Amino acid sequence: MQTFIGSSVSKDAKAAVAEATNGLSNPHLIIFFSHYDMLKGVTDELKAAYPDVPTIGTCAISYYEKDASDNKLVVIGFGSDAKVKVGVLRYLSSAPLYDIMGLKSAVNEVSPGDEDSICFELCTNDEERLVTTMNVVLGEKKAPIIGGTVFGVPNGKTAYVAVNGELYEDACCFAVIKNQSGKIRTYSENIYRLKENAKKHIATKVNMKTKELVQMDYKPASEVYGNELGISRNQIVDNVLENPLGRIIGDEVYICSQYGIGDNGSLINYKRFNENDTVAILQLQDYQSINDETRRKIKSENSKISFVLSINCIYRHLLFSQRNHLQDFMNDMGTLGKHVGIVGGGEQYKTQHVNQTMVCAVFD
Repeated sequence: MQTFIGSSVSKDAKAAVAEATNGLSNPHLIIFFSHYDMLKGVTDELKAAYPDVPTIGTCAISYYEKDASDNKLVVIGFGSDAKVKVGVLRYLSSAPLYDIMGLKSAVNEVSPGDEDSICFELCTNDEERLVTTMNVVLGEKKAPIIGGTVFGVPNGKTAYVAVNGELYEDACCFAVIKNQSGKIRTYSENIYRLKENAKKHIATKVNMKTKELVQMDYKPASEVYGNELGISRNQIVDNVLENPLGRIIGDEVYICSQYGIGDNGSLINYKRFNENDTVAILQLQDYQSINDETRRKIKSENSKISFVLSINCIYRHLLFSQRNHLQDFMNDMGTLGKHVGIVGGGEQYKTQHVNQTMVCAVFD
């Protein structure tokens, strides 16, 4: 697939866009990631420079050229072999179906084929609602969802996504992309597994609005978690990098990251639990060997990789940083081919919103 990648560390939006797009000619889609303070300026400058080109983007920590930075503008341009339609889903917190016909129209126009299309999205909030809403349209199509939750918004500020020169809050931007010269395959990587002889619990009380797991097995969730691992209440939140929660659905395990403890002993998470869900405590595995296996799988299934676009969870980013593995991770991803990654506050993959996961799209 024809792709262009440019970057700039200039703090001036006009200069940054000019530098990052130097050499970009006749793009059929632009995706960009910038620092939060530059988001509005970059959005305006890209609209002025490429008024007729479908464009989406947001603020993010980006991985490019062996560097992880939130002070860099990264621009990805897709060439003429990309058939694309972009759009926005507004009012995620109150009326996520409001713009659903725009997504349906985009899918109909792109006409995704077998393993050659994705729906790439970036959202600000309400991920479970978003995934459910998008799959109303995408459930029977051949364009799997892959995307991330906006991360890098300063405390007290509003998260935005950009679509064709406009900023939206409480929203999702999306691009339905079809590779007309090859395949697009998607992958997810989980570095946590069920412990041997892991205890399985039932979510007996939840608060879906606040994403609280209130009780497991009719006992306060934090009490069950602490007793199983033999740790104190004040160690539970910091233990998320070693032992996050897992929501078990059939043979699949979806990570749910705890980040707080409620007054009632609940565990407050970045992903919702439903009542009667099966819950288990997961264990960090040998992440380096899992990274190696993911790359081997990608290489074996893609003989001519032109570009890799990834979303790496902030908790994985922190874990790898703390253990001096982040540089190796980025270097190794770069061995696959041209690679741009971002850090997400959560990840969306096919039918699920997940935490502490890496998801990626691999383009022929």
